[in-house]
Amino acid sequence: MRNILALLCVFLMAAHQSTSLLTKGESIRNTIHNIVNIAQITLVHIKKLKLLASPIGVPPPSIVGLSNISHELGVLDIELQQHPFLIQIQADVSSLEGRVRSLAFSMECPLKPKPAVQMNESVFPESHLYMTVTKVQHYLEELLLNKGKLKLC
Repeated sequence: MRNILALLCVFLMAAHQSTSLLTKGESIRNTIHNIVNIAQITLVHIKKLKLLASPIGVPPPSIVGLSNISHELGVLDIELQQHPFLIQIQADVSSLEGRVRSLAFSMECPLKPKPAVQMNESVFPESHLYMTVTKVQHYLEELLLNKGKLKLC
């Protein structure tokens, strides 16, 4: 249900943008701008959680191009689905992944299939929650620092 709502939001925003005739370059710039905005908003949502700083180390995220970004956001989306407490952040990441996937498609980039859903039965659910939020936060911060990679396949 959450994914359907996120996709509906993406389609409504896309429909609003398509009311005027844009060149492909303008459309790509607008989509990148929207991706950056969603990433920034998601980081605000994470900060509003007011979770204690996590001492858990997270490996540096891999941001190579649209195909890689789409796949990594898909993996994070699946991880977030395991935490009902993080529904807003999950919706944000799902929307972000849809935008990136759409941009990759419009730029004719090869896309990996969406990752399969795998439930993680963690013995320490709070630690898993912190680790998931920390991974999302680090990934989005890195994405914002490397937003130029949104123009690459």
